[in-house]
Amino acid sequence: ADDWILEDYNSYTQQDGHYADNAANDEDGASSDATEGHDDEDEIYEGEYQGVPAFNDGKPRDGQVALGQPVSDSLKSHKELENERQADEEELAQQYELILQECGHGRFQWQLYFVLGLALMSDGVEVFVVGFVLPSAETDMCVPNSGAGWLGSIVYLGMMFGAFFWGGLSDKVGRKQCLLISMSVNGFFAFLSSFVQGYSMFLFCRMVSGFGIGGAVPIVFSYFAEVLAREKRGEHLSWLCMFWMIGGIYASAMAWAIIPHYGWSFSMGSAYQFHSWRVFVVVCALPCVSAVVALTFMPESPRFYLEMGKHDEAWMVLKHIHDTNMRARGEPERVFTVNRIKIPKQLDELVEMQNESANPAVKVLFKIKSELRGVRCCFFFLHLIYFYNEQLYYGLSVWFPDVIKHLQADEYASRVKIYNNERIEDFTFNFTLENQIHRNGVFLNDRFIGMKFKAVTFIDSSFLNCYFEDVSSVGSFFKNCTFVDSFFYNTDIDDAKLTNSRVINSSFHHNKTGCQMTFDDDYSAYWVYFVNFLGTLAVLPGNIVSALLMDKIGRLSMLGGSMVLSGISCFFLWFGTSESMMIFMLCLYNGLSISAWNSLDVVTTELYPTDRRGTGFGFCNAMCKLAAVLGNLIFGSLVGITKAIPILLASSVLVGGGLIGLRLPDTRANVLM
Repeated sequence: ADDWILEDYNSYTQQDGHYADNAANDEDGASSDATEGHDDEDEIYEGEYQGVPAFNDGKPRDGQVALGQPVSDSLKSHKELENERQADEEELAQQYELILQECGHGRFQWQLYFVLGLALMSDGVEVFVVGFVLPSAETDMCVPNSGAGWLGSIVYLGMMFGAFFWGGLSDKVGRKQCLLISMSVNGFFAFLSSFVQGYSMFLFCRMVSGFGIGGAVPIVFSYFAEVLAREKRGEHLSWLCMFWMIGGIYASAMAWAIIPHYGWSFSMGSAYQFHSWRVFVVVCALPCVSAVVALTFMPESPRFYLEMGKHDEAWMVLKHIHDTNMRARGEPERVFTVNRIKIPKQLDELVEMQNESANPAVKVLFKIKSELRGVRCCFFFLHLIYFYNEQLYYGLSVWFPDVIKHLQADEYASRVKIYNNERIEDFTFNFTLENQIHRNGVFLNDRFIGMKFKAVTFIDSSFLNCYFEDVSSVGSFFKNCTFVDSFFYNTDIDDAKLTNSRVINSSFHHNKTGCQMTFDDDYSAYWVYFVNFLGTLAVLPGNIVSALLMDKIGRLSMLGGSMVLSGISCFFLWFGTSESMMIFMLCLYNGLSISAWNSLDVVTTELYPTDRRGTGFGFCNAMCKLAAVLGNLIFGSLVGITKAIPILLASSVLVGGGLIGLRLPDTRANVLM
């Protein structure tokens, strides 16, 4: 049926501190099932009103006369329909801002803040889990060097596709629904990944887990922004960003507390091993599970409902927000005075109506083109800043710890003990040999029982009639060695550790299966967890400053200033020659750069219109993950080679990105379109 254009919409007027719709008091005002049978005076007395008000959807009802001539939407051009929808959107945006002001900021927003915070925390945990379990998982699953590093890249690829998919879907089926599904996918496959034994299956589970968590950031910020009034939006979106930091702190603390305790491991035969790093993976899935449970008790975004033309559902949610906040304030008698809310013309349905005879493939292409046009329009600079910022952030996140590891490795190697031309006969080794090099040695009738080789290398040495039992070797190799009449029982010495060595009349029995893991083999692991903990904790001051100043000095000033200052801090890495100096600069960089991230999140939320907000935010987040993969590859290849290139690259791009950020439109005064 054709719609009729009515001009009987009455705007808000302020009466005694309340926003009231004058149409509610009109003699010909709309009625609903909840008010049927009441007289006019009953309808005016809003204290007794409990039902959903009827909404005039643009169709004339009995007793109403349309102003002007009826015009069929099917006869209008697409441009005319777009103009009408744009006018409706602008009117709705202004009205919605007034409604949020009437609802107030209180208990409901804080409840949603903590629920969505758990979801955002899960995203932070997912990023850190990759780095923490990578060494243990690859060692436990005996991953060859050719497969090393795939875990980090494949998780980011999953997050990249997930961000765009779930962000776009949230614009079609709802913020809450999409977030529930995406978080459930993440939680299920994260939990499953802790039990699988094969590396390829583990990669698959973590990739799907990353695909699920990819929807967290674009949906969480879109969802929360749509229940915040303009004067609260910048500050409280910045407070929400703190949960990403909390996720990093949680992951670092759990890694330090759980992964070193290999005594927590258990096995079922030689085929199934469950080491403590798997316990860590399970624990890191708990914030996601908690978010899913809490999210089931929250309503859908009312702004999304209005965008989809669901007036009654939106009104009920807004009334719930209002009543929740008023009860918390001690004003339960205060009445929600909104009777009617503007709904924009549903242009997508009208387009389909005009193209009923069109080819289905043409419709699909048209919709894809429409989505991409909505994403890319006027946002080139925004995407560029996202790409550069993420590439440098994750690139430096990889580069910083590896530089520290190289400094530690150099110091460790400087303490190596070298033994030349030694001859040892009839001796029992039942203790650990660590950080040693043995050249041209002869071991005759020796016994190696219940001991460990740790970073020990034997070069051109001979083992004659030797006995090896219950021996573990980590980072140890036998190069150009000769074994004659020797016996190996329950050891992990295999062909991979016997480099160019000869084995004559010797036997191997009950070799240890899998790759042996003991935490004390990694002398720097505790230190790496602690450094990550400090680096994440350093974000706290920047989060507080950005939240307090976001609405005062503006998003663009925060964005540009943060990127320029973090670029300058990167330059001073050139002068870092010690571990303590590098750690200090890592903390300084993290503290200065977080304000740029918070500003980007706020600006992105406010720039995109409601019907494209999830899609646009998802596209930006997908760019982030692509940049993270490239950052890992670029900066990872520079580790141990030179400091000059990564330092100059990071400094120049950060400063340039900060200047580009000043070209973005100022969104501080924007209402949510």
